[in-house]
Amino acid sequence: MTLTEPDQSRYRQFGHLTVPGVFDARAVDAVVEDIHAWGAEFLAELPPAQRAWYVDDGVKARAVLRKLDNPHHHRDAVRRLASVPALVAIVESLIGPGVSVYFSQIFFKPPGGGGPKPAHQDNFYFGPTDIEGVVTAWIALDDATIENGCLHFGEGSHIGPVYQHFAPESEPYNLQLPAPVLDQQPMSPAPVRKGGVSFHHGNTFHQSGPNHSAQWRRACALHFVRNDVEFATPALPYDRSLKLRIT
Repeated sequence: MTLTEPDQSRYRQFGHLTVPGVFDARAVDAVVEDIHAWGAEFLAELPPAQRAWYVDDGVKARAVLRKLDNPHHHRDAVRRLASVPALVAIVESLIGPGVSVYFSQIFFKPPGGGGPKPAHQDNFYFGPTDIEGVVTAWIALDDATIENGCLHFGEGSHIGPVYQHFAPESEPYNLQLPAPVLDQQPMSPAPVRKGGVSFHHGNTFHQSGPNHSAQWRRACALHFVRNDVEFATPALPYDRSLKLRIT
């Protein structure tokens, strides 16, 4: 699987691109089964002081994780996803040959109240040595719809600078763009079917809404870098030793 010139042109123009059918249902279902087993173990051992970072406060009836970090390091199933040739070929067509996964996340966004993610730029979180050398591959593990909290993008926002972010005092993990910046940038929804991948530039504004549906909206975000790129001035700590070379 390779990107057509129109696909690459769209990515360069808008800062994001949705590619359907990169993964088949069997591969996705294997990851879902694995991350739920991992999530149950993680939640059972989670210290009370860390619960605010990982438990979704939008779901009141039970404790549900909102995310898990670095599944590419902890789970064989996710490492296999990251190495699939079709995915790697697209990543390399966007940021150049020779790539690694520097950081990754599982997002659960459970039904019945899974919380939103405020608008932000990944490159503010990461502080890379080359802003053009980072792309996020956001893999839909379920159909991501407007109703269950798909991503929304600020089209063309990758062309601008990396803006200063802030975080609410009670949510230091939720770094986000300030309202005066967002007021100048419309945000457009980008639904994606299960097995599809939404690719976005590290500067592109993006956010997701709450899940008010009865369906899960799980996803795996693999943050790829060209092999010469490092997170030099990150806003949060990232462990360079977990950087996984793919090609």
